[in-house]
Amino acid sequence: MPRRKRGLPEMGFVGGSQGPVQIVIVDADPVQRRIAAGHASLLAGTSDAPVAFATRAEAIGMLASDKRAVVLADLETVGGVEALTIFAEGSSRVIATSARGSLNTAVAAMRAGAVDYLQKPFGAAALIERLEAAIRAWDFRVAPEAEKPEATGPAGATEPQREGFENFVGRSPAMLTVFEQIERIAPSRAPVFITGESGTGKEVCAEALHARSGRGGKPFIAINCGAIPKDLMESEIFGHVRGAFTGATETRAGAAELADGGTLFLDEIGEMDLGLQAKLLRFIQSGTVQRVGDAAVRRVDVRIVSATNRDPFAEIAAGRFREDLFYRLHVLPIHMPPLRERGEDILLLASTFLSRYAAEEGRSFRGFAADAAERLIHHPWPGNVRELQNAIRRTVVLNHGGEVAAAMLPATIRSSAAPGLVEESPSPPRRDAAPIMPFWEQERSIIESAVGAFAGNIARAAAALEISPSTIYRKRQAWQEKRTA
Repeated sequence: MPRRKRGLPEMGFVGGSQGPVQIVIVDADPVQRRIAAGHASLLAGTSDAPVAFATRAEAIGMLASDKRAVVLADLETVGGVEALTIFAEGSSRVIATSARGSLNTAVAAMRAGAVDYLQKPFGAAALIERLEAAIRAWDFRVAPEAEKPEATGPAGATEPQREGFENFVGRSPAMLTVFEQIERIAPSRAPVFITGESGTGKEVCAEALHARSGRGGKPFIAINCGAIPKDLMESEIFGHVRGAFTGATETRAGAAELADGGTLFLDEIGEMDLGLQAKLLRFIQSGTVQRVGDAAVRRVDVRIVSATNRDPFAEIAAGRFREDLFYRLHVLPIHMPPLRERGEDILLLASTFLSRYAAEEGRSFRGFAADAAERLIHHPWPGNVRELQNAIRRTVVLNHGGEVAAAMLPATIRSSAAPGLVEESPSPPRRDAAPIMPFWEQERSIIESAVGAFAGNIARAAAALEISPSTIYRKRQAWQEKRTA
């Protein structure tokens, strides 16, 4: 049984498909070595006790094997940020530490190959949190660029084959980030929690995870928690036996059993009744299901993917979502970006939908006129990809022609303001309107509020915001440079 330090939460860790990990500490200070080794020994799932070295050379000699290791490297001991690249090669991941570091040091360490940065002095909880995050990331690592399929572009240039990633259409930076997350996360058995506005493609994301998980030949079962009446939801998920309730005329397996060996997708999980949330939590913890009205317990093997268009933290604060269930489901988060943040994907998606629906409806549309393209690009798309799909289909059904002109688009899109196409002078701002802050200031406010809420713990703040810790470090550095400029 892993040891537990008084006053700390029990630290659990699953070594993953590639086996346990060795923790290596590199620090010239003997006191710091003992403290770090003591903290790291609380981590479950490591094959051996943490090993500590006083010099960089000693640690490098130990890391010559292929064994996976997380290196806790003191920057002053190893010779500065530049030396981190030596440890970051091969089967090692590096967490940089320093007692004299700054924000610039943290950013530089990340750029040199470190996966995280920890300011000294640090406690056991902070260290173990960083170690667990580094270890979990192993199973989600993307193959090197040289191993990725490539497509030949103009003038013989090559680029990753991304436009046809599973059932997605997109090549914007926001979507490339999503594709990389899916590649990293898919092989794991851990639950995935997808957030995003309605119509952003959360179910497509879940299907892509399933297809690349190794479970692709097994069932993918989707349940919309907001579309099924509360009284029937338990039966839909866990099944029932004949006579269990009025209308139960036959015994039926639920979605959890039907998904055995595959993926269970719980869409709009925030709509689930609190009572059923408790039963779902027991299912996740035990891996067993019990049909309504049945005494038998059945064990199933499912990978759970959840999704919501609500703010889960607001739902927890309002008492509508169980916090313990959230942290069981929110292991590997993915955020689907809204269409308005995927500018270069809008016409790509519109053209894809145009070709599809023109073929279905027997129309001859081949593209968009310049005025129509401008309207599409500058429309805010509150309904995201689903709204765009609906708009293109309506346009195809109600019109004929070779090109889609702006006049053919739905009225809501024709009325969207676009540069050079505004026919009337815009109304002056109301005198009582609140001042509009620049986007970077709003972003800084959000990030700093999150960091403050977690008492300065950047890793936890990043997890809550569903971004990487390095993003916070880089943005803080940019804001600091802006203030000193």
